Amino acid sequence: MSKYLIINAKILPEVFYKVVQAKELLKIGQAKDITDAVKAVGISRSSYYKYKDYVFSVSEGTHVQKATIGFLLFHKAGALSKILDKIAKVNGNILTISQDIPINNAANVSITFDISNMSIDLDTLIEEIGEMKNVAKIDLIAME
Repeated sequence: MSKYLIINAKILPEVFYKVVQAKELLKIGQAKDITDAVKAVGISRSSYYKYKDYVFSVSEGTHVQKATIGFLLFHKAGALSKILDKIAKVNGNILTISQDIPINNAANVSITFDISNMSIDLDTLIEEIGEMKNVAKIDLIAME
């Protein structure tokens, strides 16, 4: 059994998300030290140190090369094409596409793509695609 899980932050205590935020502030230079970072996000230094080596954002997985995303798309012309264009614009390289036939005006689609050269992080891409017209649902299925 794997030691790692990908869990939606919505179900976790807020402190985990804030630790990731503090790490990001340090990484991009918006906080000069850990004290500034934890103060900015509203957690204690002890909480930061307790979890910093155990909580990561998806984009911190630098060894990750591929991601598989599942979608429920409304059956409208160009819906899949716009998603593929978006992935290409951020330098994602499509590896596989699997699409079911539409049932009740919606189709399940999964796309696996190389994320190693993307110009934005995976979290941002998922959020932007999720806001696109004709995307009913989007989920990160796997990363490798």
